[in-house]
Amino acid sequence: MDTVRKSSGTVGKALSVLDLVASFERPVRFNDVLEVSPYPKATLYRILQNLVTEGVLAFDREWQTYALGVRLVRLAHSAWTQSSLAPVARPHLTALSQATGETIHLAQLDGPHVLYLDKRDAKRRVNMFSEAGKVGPAYCTGVGKAMLAHLSADELDRILPQQSYHRYTPSTICSQQELTVELQQIRQDGFALDREDHEPGIICVAVPVLSRSSQLMGAISITSTSARTSLNKLKKFVPDLQHAASQVAAAAEYWRFPDNQGTPEKMEI
Repeated sequence: MDTVRKSSGTVGKALSVLDLVASFERPVRFNDVLEVSPYPKATLYRILQNLVTEGVLAFDREWQTYALGVRLVRLAHSAWTQSSLAPVARPHLTALSQATGETIHLAQLDGPHVLYLDKRDAKRRVNMFSEAGKVGPAYCTGVGKAMLAHLSADELDRILPQQSYHRYTPSTICSQQELTVELQQIRQDGFALDREDHEPGIICVAVPVLSRSSQLMGAISITSTSARTSLNKLKKFVPDLQHAASQVAAAAEYWRFPDNQGTPEKMEI
């Protein structure tokens, strides 16, 4: 696990410790956090206690562990439901789900990672990693590759070295060179594929959500299992995916956000 950089200021320190606790992806003891923390023991303990008091972390007295608190979950839920695409995309995702019967994902890039904004489960639900609000890898997911393929050269130069290139399955892309070749193909095809890259048995086809000026806004995917269907069959949904993506992009053009003075303004895309 990489150590979180030392932040300055009270808020910065609290957020860095929160990042540390979240990075374990399980309830964690104080000494585990201390091992990877840039702060002295007394400082770390004080920050953790403050986070518990504010409800951002929860402390289990019996097991002596820290975990993400209910208040943070509420804030996270509010963040993704109020994001630029989630509200306007909702009816289009529902329509796509009803038309295909498969799992639908909406995602945006969060730095070098994928943030899942919304999800529609298949008629026959499939257990998989993705859930709204969850962060996943970009280099080995359909939505991630669809978005990476439509970044500028400067953005790619910054983001590609930040990918972990961890091998999740035998199909996972494990080098920046391999990924670069695939991104070129995705740009030519107009869609990306997940060939069980991230999870065994999980396949998908994904397209980017692009503004009229070709600015990347997010991505939408149709996901299924290799036991139920094939990539060739999923590719037949590409026109439906592209239609849904264009509808989401058009709707987002009229989505209004408050400016710094609290007055609504039209979104620039």
